[in-house]
Amino acid sequence: MKLESKIPEGPLAEKWARHKFALKLVNPANKRKYEIIVVGTGLAGASAAASLAELGYNVKAFCYQDSPRRAHSIAAQGGINAAKNYQNDGDSVFRLFYDTIKGGDYRAREGNVHRLAEVSVNIIDQCVAQGVPFAREYGGLLANRSFGGSQVSRTFYARGQTGQQLLLGAYSALSRQVANGKVKLFTRTEMLDLVVEGGKARGIVTRNLITGKIESHSAHAVLLCTGGYGNVFYLSTNAMGCNVTAAWRAHKKGAVFGNPCFTQIHPTCIPVSGHYQSKLTLMSESLRNDGRVWVPKTKEDAEKIRKGQMSPNDLSEDKRDYFLERRYPSFGNLVPRDVASRNAKNMCDEGRGVAKTGLAVYLDFADAIKRDGQKTIEAKYGNLFEMYEKITGENPYEVPMMIYPAVHYTMGGLWVDYNLMTTIPGLYALGEANFSDHGANRLGASALMQGLADGYFVIPYTIGDYLATIGPGDKIPVDSPAFKETEQKIQEQIKKLMSIKGQRPVDDLHKELGHIMWEYCGMSRTAEGLKIAKEKIQALRKEFWTNAKVLGDADEMNQALEQASRVADFIELGELMVDDALNRNESCGGHFREEYQTPDGEALRDDANYAYAAAWEYQGEGNPELLNKEALIFENVKLTQRSYK
Repeated sequence: MKLESKIPEGPLAEKWARHKFALKLVNPANKRKYEIIVVGTGLAGASAAASLAELGYNVKAFCYQDSPRRAHSIAAQGGINAAKNYQNDGDSVFRLFYDTIKGGDYRAREGNVHRLAEVSVNIIDQCVAQGVPFAREYGGLLANRSFGGSQVSRTFYARGQTGQQLLLGAYSALSRQVANGKVKLFTRTEMLDLVVEGGKARGIVTRNLITGKIESHSAHAVLLCTGGYGNVFYLSTNAMGCNVTAAWRAHKKGAVFGNPCFTQIHPTCIPVSGHYQSKLTLMSESLRNDGRVWVPKTKEDAEKIRKGQMSPNDLSEDKRDYFLERRYPSFGNLVPRDVASRNAKNMCDEGRGVAKTGLAVYLDFADAIKRDGQKTIEAKYGNLFEMYEKITGENPYEVPMMIYPAVHYTMGGLWVDYNLMTTIPGLYALGEANFSDHGANRLGASALMQGLADGYFVIPYTIGDYLATIGPGDKIPVDSPAFKETEQKIQEQIKKLMSIKGQRPVDDLHKELGHIMWEYCGMSRTAEGLKIAKEKIQALRKEFWTNAKVLGDADEMNQALEQASRVADFIELGELMVDDALNRNESCGGHFREEYQTPDGEALRDDANYAYAAAWEYQGEGNPELLNKEALIFENVKLTQRSYK
């Protein structure tokens, strides 16, 4: 397959402006003749649906939740980046572009990342106009704080609930268009397959999660805004319902999958407390502005803390190792997530971890409280501290927080070109569902930026180019053979799941998959371990289809069936992630192959052989996927060994 990224020619800073001018337009009177399907109503989906409807298109929006407000975007805590330079501290569009490219370990396209940095400044204005209550300084100006991988303060925030406030802004815009009749909203409805006919995306087939009814929906274009696939690890900071099904089914219809092994481990999450857990809780990266990360200097002191013989407050300063500040004096505790996570893991591997499991490090606010006062810290992080205390039973104002890395975000996703179109004409992927902007590691506060950039400021321009080409008459009815065949295929798969009648709960199978992925394809990977993982996943897949226990009936509300369908896709995706990690014989960002590291334990890239985006093409049931490569060309930044020292 020939991958055409469609990156515009010309100087980096002019690419997006030139491209917008070169795109075909749909005139206002014709926009009402087109129908667009948007799957997912988080930040990317809600902003896209609202913006497209505002332009005059007819939109159908789908979410499996009972309300768009429950999209997982609400869980984002710390903030959203924008190159406003309100602090006059040296920020600029180019610096945000550079920090993002470097943070992603030089595995993202220059053109896409610079566009993201450009439109970031517009996002803040848009959201303020919607009434998003960003934090403000005493004089009324919008406040900023710092996030990892940057030496400037460019992150706008609303205490520790920025994602929720941004989603409420997008939801209000979406609700306005629902009331206007331009958006038809389908809640409690899950996309189960993409309909492709004549080489183009024609619509989707869904299941009503209340009644179990299978339904078809036709449109001129389909937008997948369905988030990431972190739940392949079972334990993650993602909501329990987050899944890969929509993207994976599109992949099996011809949309190539980009960089599936690029997953992000977030360094500040509440540690696992027992085997009974079904998810993990994020503690915002913003806490690293004021919290200091440390472990005891000796194994003996760590052992005493683990056994409850000593309190962390009893350990004097000279017996503490502030390891991020020691190893990275320039960035300190605000190194990128992949770097912070690996260092925390290394401390625990050395036997200096805390908590009963030994799998935790401290995030200590004693110095910040002493410096600024408890009220100031409460104003910044109050809801996060409350959340931590409710979950752990410990007061972080009095004793240090315990944190440990956990799966949080996926940089991989459906491959898209500069217009956000996948390799299936008419099918687009926005936000975390695509692979485009973050390379091998996303910087903190950039997920919200990308989701809203794609929805508010990119897709409203680029989708018109495709629609103007096909014309309003290029739409097929839902009773056409392509839709009926897809419906039949879905019915057969549901019947197959219901007929297994095994003994093992699907949740147990999912948990085993997560253990395999975390153990062999998590924070660090080896060729030997990845080969073991592949064998284990293949055995698990066989076990799933012969021994899964799916209760209930297909023609009713059935959460066991929903989960079984999603886990079946996760198992297939897990194998592809392992293949991708095994193929990439280098370390970069969140992909850390132990065989490829510098003498001081940092990721060692191989730019001569792996400066490309891996795009995997489905080859049919049971066949290995075909690897396509999109070469990454760097004309504006110099490829160097990433350093935050």
